[in-house]
Amino acid sequence: MPASLNDVIGLLELEELEVGLFRGSQPADSSLTRVFGGQVAAQALMAAQQTVPDDRRVHSLHAYFILGGDPSIPIVYDVENVRDGRSFTTRRVAARQHGEIIFYMTASFQVAEDGWDHQDVKPDVPSPQEATPLTEIIQMRGPDALEHWKREWASFDLRYIGDNRVEDDPQRALTPVVQRLWFRGDGELPESRDLHNAAFTYISDLSLLGASLLPHGELIGSPNVQPASLDHVIWFHRPIRADQWLLYDQTSPSASGARGLATARVFAEDGTLVATVAQEGLIRPLGEAREQLQG
Repeated sequence: MPASLNDVIGLLELEELEVGLFRGSQPADSSLTRVFGGQVAAQALMAAQQTVPDDRRVHSLHAYFILGGDPSIPIVYDVENVRDGRSFTTRRVAARQHGEIIFYMTASFQVAEDGWDHQDVKPDVPSPQEATPLTEIIQMRGPDALEHWKREWASFDLRYIGDNRVEDDPQRALTPVVQRLWFRGDGELPESRDLHNAAFTYISDLSLLGASLLPHGELIGSPNVQPASLDHVIWFHRPIRADQWLLYDQTSPSASGARGLATARVFAEDGTLVATVAQEGLIRPLGEAREQLQG
C-alpha cells in the first residue's frame, strides 16, 4: 500500500489505453500478497468517472471481488457504457489481470436534483482529537506490526473511538455490534470531486470485516481467521471530502456460513451524513477457532 497520500493520488491517476479502457498502477514497495480491495474499487470508480459527463456525480456503486489481485502487475479496467439517460448514467467496470476478470463494479451517476432531505443524527462520540491514534494500538502488537502499518497504511490518519467486544456483552442481549473510528487522508487532496469519491472508496474497505468478528472475540489479523472481501456497496448521499475527518460508524447485524456482514454510516465532523457502506466478506475460522466450533 502507498505510504503517503501523494502515492494514493498517483494510484488513482489512470492511464487511458483506448476509449473506455484504462490501466492502473500498483504501489512500488508493498509487502502484501494480494492487491488491497479498496485500491481496485477506487481505481475502478476513477475509470468509470472518466467516462461520465461532468454534470453527473456517483450516487452508488456495487462491487464484487472475484479473484485476489496480483500486486506485481498493473490492472486493466474495461468500462462498459450501459446507459446514458436524461437523469441517470450507468457504467459497468471489469478489472482484468492475467486474462481473467478479478473484479466487477456497477456504478450509477445522477444529475443534481432538488428533493426531500433527511438524515440520521451523528452519534455522540469523542472528537478526532480525543480519540486514540490507531498507531498507538498497533504499537501494542510490537515494533514489527507498527513498522508494517506505517509502510502500508500511513497515507490515512485513523483514530480509534472504541467498540463493544464479546467480553463486554457475552450474550449480546442488549447492544448491537459497534465499532467506530475517525479517518481522513493524511494531507490535502486536490479540489476534485471524483478524486475525493475515489479516495474515500479506497479507505472504506479497510476495517468493515473487523466489525463482524467482534462478537466472536477475534481480530481481523488473527491466524484463526481467513478474511477476504466478497462484495462492497457504497451509497454516496452528499459531497465527501476525504482529506477531512469522517466518522466510520460500523455495525454487524449478522455472521453465518463463514461470512460476515457489516454496514457503516459515514458522517462528516459537522454531523452531515455523507455515505452509507455495506460489505459481506469471508471470515472463515481456522486453527483453534475452527476446532472450537467443531467441538
